[in-house]
Amino acid sequence: MRLIGHLDNDKDARTFGDFLYVQGIETEFEEDEKRWAIWVHAEEHLGTAARLLEEFRANPRDPRFQAGSPAEKLRQQAEAEDAAYRKRVVPSTKMFHGLSGYGFGFVTYALIVVCAIVFFISKWGEDKASIAALFISELQRGRSGGFGLIEIRHGEIWRLITPMFIHFGPFHILFNLLMLRDLGSLFEARLGPNYLIAFVPVVSAVSNLAEYTFSGHVVFGGMSGVVYGLIGYAWIRGRLDPAAGVILDRQSWIMAMFWFFLCFIGGRHIANYAHAGGLLLGMAWAYVDSKRK
Repeated sequence: MRLIGHLDNDKDARTFGDFLYVQGIETEFEEDEKRWAIWVHAEEHLGTAARLLEEFRANPRDPRFQAGSPAEKLRQQAEAEDAAYRKRVVPSTKMFHGLSGYGFGFVTYALIVVCAIVFFISKWGEDKASIAALFISELQRGRSGGFGLIEIRHGEIWRLITPMFIHFGPFHILFNLLMLRDLGSLFEARLGPNYLIAFVPVVSAVSNLAEYTFSGHVVFGGMSGVVYGLIGYAWIRGRLDPAAGVILDRQSWIMAMFWFFLCFIGGRHIANYAHAGGLLLGMAWAYVDSKRK
């Protein structure tokens, strides 16, 4: 922005400013010792603006400088276009309001609250008898005969999903819920809460069935199967359909895969098959959504 000269009074400054605005030259005026300094925004307009200023000083009553009405119409049009643009663009502070970088989505918040309640009822996962009805079954596959899942086959369908609310120890619940907070809220903001309501139970059921089928264990739990489902979905959807806005950066993907394989190598009591089931389903789900969109 460069200074091109001064005018002696406010009226002339307004008149000349309106004239330049109609010509497509953006200016600012600053009161400077009872005179008005004229600043031009763009370097390429300096020569033209300086020449017009000299002509205005020579004859400020020239009809061509009386462009107040067109200038006002142009300003109103610009304001209308700007307002229309603001309606189309949602600032991140409004889209992801709340307690974290993304904020808490309502469904995400509800899942976190339920996990916390179960965690404290079960005394950090130590009192398994108090939450026995939340485990996928009370009998291991090897001792139940056939495929098992006797309780589910007798109508206790919720057991397919409820192991996701069970956590063992502070590190387990803290890691899972921090990841759920960010990824779940991102899903709600971009795809809507109803989408997350449908996504979470399906991924939870598949990941829990994978763990039960391949490990035979019944005492397992955690939101990590769902979290890996969200990770797999965000990774594939971000690569195939970035316009959806559900994107996982490369560093986060590498870190997630590091923990995934580390748990498989050294985590005998970790629900690794649940992680794998959730991850694969999330990736497949994202692939279908990307092609459908």
